[in-house]
Amino acid sequence: MLIRYRQRQKEVDDLVEAYAEQRLGRRTFLHRIMATGLSLGAATSLLAACDQGSAPITSIDVLNVWIDEELESFKAVVEPFTKKTGIRVNLESTRNLNVALTIRLRGNDPPDLAVLPNPAQLRQMASQGQLIHLDTFLDMHKMHSDYSSDWLDLASFDGRLYALISKAANKGTIWYNPTHFKAQGYHTPTTWQGLLALSDEIARSGQYPWSLGVENGAASGWPAADWIAEIYLRQFGKELYDQWVAHQIPWTHSSVRQAFQLFGQIVGGKHYITGTPQTILRTDYKNACYKPFAKPPQAYMNYLGDFATGFITNQFPSAQPGIDFDFFPFPAFDARYAGAVTGSADLVVAMRDNDEVRQFMTYLSSSAAQAIWVKRGGATSVNKEVDLAVYPNDVARRSAHMLINATTFRFGADDMMPFAVEKVFWQQIQNFIADQSQLDSVLNTIEISARLNYSAS
Repeated sequence: MLIRYRQRQKEVDDLVEAYAEQRLGRRTFLHRIMATGLSLGAATSLLAACDQGSAPITSIDVLNVWIDEELESFKAVVEPFTKKTGIRVNLESTRNLNVALTIRLRGNDPPDLAVLPNPAQLRQMASQGQLIHLDTFLDMHKMHSDYSSDWLDLASFDGRLYALISKAANKGTIWYNPTHFKAQGYHTPTTWQGLLALSDEIARSGQYPWSLGVENGAASGWPAADWIAEIYLRQFGKELYDQWVAHQIPWTHSSVRQAFQLFGQIVGGKHYITGTPQTILRTDYKNACYKPFAKPPQAYMNYLGDFATGFITNQFPSAQPGIDFDFFPFPAFDARYAGAVTGSADLVVAMRDNDEVRQFMTYLSSSAAQAIWVKRGGATSVNKEVDLAVYPNDVARRSAHMLINATTFRFGADDMMPFAVEKVFWQQIQNFIADQSQLDSVLNTIEISARLNYSAS
């Protein structure tokens, strides 16, 4: 009797293994499992248990633009999810997200999820019915508790939630080395005139005050566009900023011209940037951010969002925050707009609706998932449940506090514009860097694109 029982048990175990490895279909499994002597009820229960606990591992794919330390940080976010659920998350990185998405959509093979760099692209895809409503399965009461309405609005279209903000960036940060500043007796400025005075002082000493690079493949030019946006918001305030972004004022407006001219004081400053303008156009933005932290310094300041901390610490592993690297807030122009800041965010959207995607999106919305990247550095979470104590150092905490508590926050202007306009903006800002006398042509060219693409959007 015991031998027959063990023999039947082995037959059952072999069939379960075959079903789990998909060597047997459901109907064949039921017929064969009943042939071992199990009743229909017992066989059906076993089938349900197999479906629940022994089914093959499934996977989802996430199209994104992350590379290097950003990609490694997202892998760290994904790891606990896969460990708990058995669902693999395949990360497909690309330098040109728009081209990759277009190819996948035309082939009727959208990714399960995509990470979009801006709300403009989200709105366009949502309006074309390419995205899944997240509010159909997320706990919206908790979402409103964990995220401010401003951030939820950025991730929504026509009153429906379409995205999760996996991480955000404060773009009001100018990076410098406190040790180098202290050695030279330099002090961080709080006004634009103070910034120019410091730049002149450093230049007169024979050193270069600034490092700047705008090269980033198909997205080259965006670091300079960030300068224009930050200058504009702090100089003219949110009302005019919103009008500019919505193309309710033309690119030839005096305010836009002035923002370009102020930026021109940096890129055209005497002895401000080595090898300008060619080096600005040819230097990768990440390589530019390393220069103030070299020994001896190759420059003293670099303007970049707070994601720069990830680049800096990866390049200089022994660098100590607050001693070897730190930031000061982008200087003020008008006291009325003190505390205003621009920023960015990565928006995770779903393009397929299945249980695996729902589980992963629910996980990403949680403070536990959000805190993982925050702890590693190079990211700010806008989930209010993520404690500031989680940030790896005081520099990261100050940046997060500055972003979360900004008197006015606006997404980077180019990222809120139609993609075609954004692309022309990036191209033309490079033309401006190369030759500032072409400012009229630069602004007119962007204005032509805006007239065509805003009316079509």
